[in-house]
Amino acid sequence: MSKASVKEHKSPYQLRREELRLTREEASDMLEGVISPNKLEKIENDRITLHPEDVLFMSQKYNAPDLCNYYCANQCPIGQHYVPEIKIKSLSGIVLEMLASLNSVEQRKNRLIEITADGVITQDEIEDFNKIRAELERISIAVEALQLWSEKIITDGKLDPEKIKQENDINSSAK
Repeated sequence: MSKASVKEHKSPYQLRREELRLTREEASDMLEGVISPNKLEKIENDRITLHPEDVLFMSQKYNAPDLCNYYCANQCPIGQHYVPEIKIKSLSGIVLEMLASLNSVEQRKNRLIEITADGVITQDEIEDFNKIRAELERISIAVEALQLWSEKIITDGKLDPEKIKQENDINSSAK
């Protein structure tokens, strides 16, 4: 195995490969030769325009769903505008953030109703509306973080995807 890189700012693609303790050659083998060691080096050093298919393939083979979020939030021109970068945190951290945001929105629910009831947001309502909108965005990010966390523990083999699917099927048919 070659020595580890001492580069200060490593891309998430390189970090994940190194977490797996793979050389670029070994990673290329894991990636079924679809991404050569040379191309992998260019990806890791941001010297090539990445294609979404490559990121999706790497995320699947590396068991790293967070690579897709990183790509969308930081490298995709559309995603940079619409997709927030999500960091995988502990389940308790995600849930506590979500509950704090839900509590905040619950407290502002009546104000949101007042603001939106007439279908027009007036100058004196903009500040409150923006605060509520920001809180809703935090809830959205917490939901995305929970989904990413779930995908990660499924890919790590800590949750059985079949049991989750069965439970989802049961819940869907109960509605």
